[in-house]
Amino acid sequence: MTDAAAELILASVRRPGSKAPVDVHLRGGVVAGVSPAGTLAHKARPLRTVDCAGRFIIPGLWDEHVHFTQWALHANRLDLSAATSAHEAAAAVGRFIAADPADGTGPGHPITAVGVGFRDALWPDTPTLAMLDAAAGERPAALISHDLHCVWVNTAAARRYGLRADASGLLREEPAFLLTRELGRLPDAVVDGWISQAAKDAAARGVVGVVDFEMTWNRDPWLRRMAAGFDSLRVEAGVYPADLERAAAEGLRTDREVPGGNGLLRTGPLKVLIDGSLNTRTAYCVDPYPFGGHGLLTVPIDELRALLRRAAETGFVPAVHAIGDAANRVALDAFEHAGIGGRIEHAQFVRREDFARFTALGVVASVQPAHALDDRDAAEANWSGRTDRAFPLRSLLDAGATLALGSDAPVAALDPWAAVSAATTRSSFDGRDPWEPQEAITREQALAASTRGRGTVQVGSPADLVLLDADPLAVPDAGLAGMPVAATLVGGYFTYDGGWAASQG
Repeated sequence: MTDAAAELILASVRRPGSKAPVDVHLRGGVVAGVSPAGTLAHKARPLRTVDCAGRFIIPGLWDEHVHFTQWALHANRLDLSAATSAHEAAAAVGRFIAADPADGTGPGHPITAVGVGFRDALWPDTPTLAMLDAAAGERPAALISHDLHCVWVNTAAARRYGLRADASGLLREEPAFLLTRELGRLPDAVVDGWISQAAKDAAARGVVGVVDFEMTWNRDPWLRRMAAGFDSLRVEAGVYPADLERAAAEGLRTDREVPGGNGLLRTGPLKVLIDGSLNTRTAYCVDPYPFGGHGLLTVPIDELRALLRRAAETGFVPAVHAIGDAANRVALDAFEHAGIGGRIEHAQFVRREDFARFTALGVVASVQPAHALDDRDAAEANWSGRTDRAFPLRSLLDAGATLALGSDAPVAALDPWAAVSAATTRSSFDGRDPWEPQEAITREQALAASTRGRGTVQVGSPADLVLLDADPLAVPDAGLAGMPVAATLVGGYFTYDGGWAASQG
């Protein structure tokens, strides 16, 4: 953390919706007092005071679902998100390679050209191995889809990484995940530098913590970063089933602080993926897709139930990836069978009869509202006539469920204000009407779901706080995603302040 004093007063701040300024006293990493502005001057000893000039204060924002390394890597790779066809994506790769002739460490060892963010669900043409071969030639090329569930490779990349690629050149689900991890094997110093910058960028948007579901043994990389001085965010590092027994043997438990993490690192949930994604048409659904098939159930039901029971025995909260309505039903059935609660990640498509089961079973809906806007066309194409229960935030809340908002970065940007805007407006402000607006929630509800239920700053709350230059309950809808963040604090220390707070000493 920084060298600033751990005890201070944030003077003249306002809670959202209020005109009355207050002073907030921070001590020992928590909010020690909230008093009318000017009434803390009687303190027995002088405290560092930061004049916040009437800015608005809210609890710190969490992104409940990220792949942090992938997010940092994506910022430094070829962006294909604007490609409207396979030919357009391939042409972009060709231009990238032509502009980057110094492409390797020696003859016969060209650096793989990595692109990210393509969305092929609505492309008018189909990716092929030959198409990418023509664009990339003998330079290995691997293009990662925006949802991470698919990688498009050329022949040179298939040869380099020992892949079995068919005429499409497309790898889906586990083969795609394996290659994505391999593509991320860069020098630690490079990756950690990119991660440090990504974390600073997140802090500048009011983020105080993330739940990191990077598909790897995630504790040790974070310990390395924190030993080197990383202090921008709190991190809860998830665990995958392949590492569950190792994690249990090493004393890791969900929400337990990890020694050596400077108070910033905790163990996250156990992440279990049981279906695919909408854009790859592998989300497991009750009704068939227009092209046929129901998607993929990637974990057998009996295996899932046994895994949830083992999670309970070892002190892990299960976080089950379920996108399709059939996958959500399977996940809820497994939670009920195991007799434990947990989280369902995504919950993008849910049967109406299952909404109340989230509440009854104690299952949190960890959702990513920006996906509703990014995927509306794919949802209309694949779940036609049933999108009134797609991304069902209002329906889940009305049924009593608890929501936790996130981004699934790099699938969407690691920016909680984009999530709050999407959740409350169901609009991208792109000239189209809001999509399924009956599923919008209020700003108060969205802020609560972004602050682990805290909603407003109270005595005894963690001193993880955000100062804003506008009232988040009053700005126009079109301005909510761009909410101006003035400062962010973690444990009472400034992780971002734009220079104005530091200038006060």
